[in-house]
Amino acid sequence: MLIRPATIQDAPDIARLATALGYASSTEDIVSRLDGLLGQPDRFVAVADGKGEGLLGWIAAERRLLLESGEKAEIVGLIVGTDSHRKGVGSALVTAVEDWARARGLGKIVVRSNEARLASHPFYEHQGFKRTKTQHVYLKPLT
Repeated sequence: MLIRPATIQDAPDIARLATALGYASSTEDIVSRLDGLLGQPDRFVAVADGKGEGLLGWIAAERRLLLESGEKAEIVGLIVGTDSHRKGVGSALVTAVEDWARARGLGKIVVRSNEARLASHPFYEHQGFKRTKTQHVYLKPLT
């Protein structure tokens, strides 16, 4: 397995992994999103390349500056294929974000995990994250 920066060519596998986790995305959707993210200094997208097995997982993070709490890195997406669970893929991807954040002088990383994703909670705790709050997320479509 090789952890490397994502490329536009990874779009089909990123879409496959996202869709498998319930985030229906076409290759075209992912190409468009990657086009807006790749090359941005405050954005990070990396993949776990299975070297012939396709992508095993991906992670996305961003640098955030919040008025009330300052600057930090936030993991905004992490998906590991079900066949690759408990094989070190997620840990390697989180380490890549930690390295990226440290290189930018960021002193903390936050991640949000859906209450329904029960397996992810012990994973993040094992990575050294501490649960700090539970919250509700509201969505308002703008039509």
